[in-house]
Amino acid sequence: MQIILKIFPRIVLIKLSILLQPLLSLVFKGSKFTDPINGKKYSRFLSYGYNKIRPNALSPGTLSLERHRLLWLYLTSDHNLENQFLNVLHVAPEQVFYKKFKNFKNWTYTTTDLNSPLADVKANLCNLPFKNETYDLILCNHVLEHIIDDIKAMREIYRVLKKGGKAILQVPLDAEKEKSYEDHTIINPKDRNKHFGQYDHVRIYGMDFFNRLSNIGFKCEKIDLTSKLSDRDIIKYGLVKGELIPVAWK
Repeated sequence: MQIILKIFPRIVLIKLSILLQPLLSLVFKGSKFTDPINGKKYSRFLSYGYNKIRPNALSPGTLSLERHRLLWLYLTSDHNLENQFLNVLHVAPEQVFYKKFKNFKNWTYTTTDLNSPLADVKANLCNLPFKNETYDLILCNHVLEHIIDDIKAMREIYRVLKKGGKAILQVPLDAEKEKSYEDHTIINPKDRNKHFGQYDHVRIYGMDFFNRLSNIGFKCEKIDLTSKLSDRDIIKYGLVKGELIPVAWK
């Protein structure tokens, strides 16, 4: 999997994933692991990672990663967001969620990205073409770590979010770091891979990520959904124990 990630660009991988999903589901059919997004069971999840390889990270059926399954469990838990009437903006939409969210009858669902074939609106997150206070819910997952001026992007998210609205802003978060690590002089993809864990990342967020959001005006929550799950369920769903879901309110 690591070799495939290095060879093929993201857009090609999205197209390949659609073709490979049925075959992978059949090959890895079993009962040890469960993907909550499609409810199917598998003998194992696949290893995944650019630098550090994570075992049991990639679901053969939906090609979801740990963060996707965690988010799905959050959205379909007590919050029951999928059944609320919401105007939703999904930044850099993930293939694993796209059809699911499109089929939520109560959502007015819009996707945006500069390059993704799944984007309804081609736009830069630092300069969104939407009016102030348009959206009830904004999903922006593993995007901000790619953006040099993440503060400007956060301000845009805050601007287009309605008062009382919610933004779910997952990022690679190192809970052991108090301060985020970034160095904008590092521009070579190999160097970024070495310093930030992926060739197109520009920082590693520490816990001051929540301070950045608060300084914009957000009220922040650190949701640890895994604290409410048994160790058995954490393994079954292929989650990372203690992974936080950053939720920001306006």
